[in-house]
Amino acid sequence: MNFASLTKEDLAGLLALEDFTPVYEQADQIRREAKGNQVHIRAILEFSNHCKRGCLYCGLNRRNQNVSRYRMKPEEILLTARSAYKAGYQTLVLQSGEDPYFKTDLLAELVKEIASWGMAVTVSCGEIRPAYGPLKKAGASRYLLKHETADALLYNRLHPEGSLADRIICLKELKALGFETGSGFMVGLPGQTLETLAEDLLLLKKLNCDMAGIGPFIPHPATPLKEAVPGSPELTKRCVALARILLPHCHLPATTALGVMDGREKETVFSCGANVVMRKVTPEPYKSLYEIYPAHLEPTDIPKDRALLEEQILALGRIPI
Repeated sequence: MNFASLTKEDLAGLLALEDFTPVYEQADQIRREAKGNQVHIRAILEFSNHCKRGCLYCGLNRRNQNVSRYRMKPEEILLTARSAYKAGYQTLVLQSGEDPYFKTDLLAELVKEIASWGMAVTVSCGEIRPAYGPLKKAGASRYLLKHETADALLYNRLHPEGSLADRIICLKELKALGFETGSGFMVGLPGQTLETLAEDLLLLKKLNCDMAGIGPFIPHPATPLKEAVPGSPELTKRCVALARILLPHCHLPATTALGVMDGREKETVFSCGANVVMRKVTPEPYKSLYEIYPAHLEPTDIPKDRALLEEQILALGRIPI
């Protein structure tokens, strides 16, 4: 099969294979040739769990009255970022809900300060289009904005305040501004099909994404989807492998959600095309309050967590950077 010209029907057929081993092997070979054996370690700092949106799957949605909301102070953000930098992290992901409190100027000032240390800054704060240009000018090098699902009808059901068309406009604008642009999607959303997942993969290719986060859907008990069936780790890994084949040079994380579903899966995904891992550096007590989906989280110890992660990567025969 010519992997360079895979159609939606081809991709859906591959996802349904009884034995996916040859595809995993192909993805791993492409990863090795395009990205080498390095695993990029990113620090994630979740600085606000306020969000103006009501996404049906997310524990941070504005309709969830059971969330203790927080916003980290600028000095707390910079102190945590500095600790991560000293621990060896070369990239910081500044992540939040879509929180209007963090105006463009404030967010840009934080990015400018962190970037001045020589740390790469990725921003993941939603559809804040007026801020994209100033953030790029301030020194942000990457922006992560997952499209979540390429099925427009499903997207609209899950995102009452948004549309897939608006999300794609944002992604194209980020790309035009010169950001390394990241998107991604969830696997196992209610109403999703293998054809939908194939469309997700083709959208990543069409957008020429520089990074893509692909993780299983995990139902949150305080959302309308609380009774839904969780996404499949195996199907998630298959999507990661096909994303590697479609986008050989794309950065593909072993997502946190995959590790929540099954810790062993987060390790095996590195033989399926993944080359990035993210570690939360969000300090207590905020860490447990940033709950998009339920997860057991250990207390944050930035230097210790970084060292442990490096040991785990070395044990897999990879090189942590």
